Amino acid sequence: MLSRFIETNGLRLHVMEKGPADGPLVILLHGFPEFWYGWRAQIDALADAGFRVWAPDQRGYNLSDKPVGIHAYTIDKLTADIIGLIDTAGQEKATVIGHDWGAVVAWWLAATYPQRLARLACLNVPHYAVMLRFLRRSPHQLLHSWYAGFFQIPWLPEWLTERGNWWLMTRALRRTSRPGTFNEADLRRYRQAWSQTGPTGDTAFRTMVNWYRAFAQQRPPLPANEQITVPTLLIWGAQDAFLIRDMAQPSINLCVDGRLVFIETATHWVQHEEAHTVNRLLLEFMRH
Repeated sequence: MLSRFIETNGLRLHVMEKGPADGPLVILLHGFPEFWYGWRAQIDALADAGFRVWAPDQRGYNLSDKPVGIHAYTIDKLTADIIGLIDTAGQEKATVIGHDWGAVVAWWLAATYPQRLARLACLNVPHYAVMLRFLRRSPHQLLHSWYAGFFQIPWLPEWLTERGNWWLMTRALRRTSRPGTFNEADLRRYRQAWSQTGPTGDTAFRTMVNWYRAFAQQRPPLPANEQITVPTLLIWGAQDAFLIRDMAQPSINLCVDGRLVFIETATHWVQHEEAHTVNRLLLEFMRH
C-alpha cells in the first residue's frame, strides 16, 4: 500500500493507494470519526480484484490539510475535492464508495457530477434529500441524530471529547458496534488521527466536527434534481444506532438503477463487522 499526498481543490489530501495503475479507479470515502483506515478490510480485496483503489483522508481528517473555519467544509467543497482526485488520477470516471459522511459526499457527487461517476455505493447513509425529510418529520430519527445538534455548540464538543484520552469517542465506537469490532490497536490509530493538529494548533477533531456545522449552517442549495442516474448500491447494517432503516428504501426509490441490501446483524459499522459480505457485494456490483 502506497501513502502519498495529492494537491486538489487548493489543498493537500493524504491518500492511500493500492492496485494496478491501469485498473478501474475506485475511491473509498470514510466517515466520522474515521480516516482511510476505516476501509482497511476493503482495500486489499478490491485491489486484489484488479481495481485501482484510492482511500483518502478527507479534508480536516488525519494527515490531510485542515483549513480554518466552518465555511471550508461545505458539501460543495467536499465534492470538489473528490473530483480533483479523479482528475489527478487521469480518469474521466470513478466508482465512489462512501460510508457515513463519506456516503453523504458520494450521494451529492452522484447528483451534481453524474458524468464523473461510473458507479455509486453507499453504506448506512440515505440519500441526502431523504435524510433531510426524515429529520423534519420523524421524531424517531431526530432522537437518533441528537449528537449532530450537540456538535453545533461552539468549542464544547471538542473540549469534552478530548478529555481523558478521547474516552467519549472510544466509548461511543465500542457501544455502537458489535463486541470486538474495534480493538485497542485500532483505537490507538484513531486517537492518533484525532490528535493531528492543524494550522491553528487545534486537533483534527475540531475540523472533523466542522463538517456537521457547515452542513447545518452553510449548506448550499440542494441539487435541482433529486434523482440519481448512476447505478447505485446501498448496503445497510440494520442495527444502526444513528440512522433508522426506514430511510433506506425511499433512497433507492430515487435511483434509476438501484439495489438495496440489508445486513440484519450488522450495525452502523457494517464494513468492519461484515467485511467479507460487504466485499462480495461491492465486487459483484462493480463487475456487473
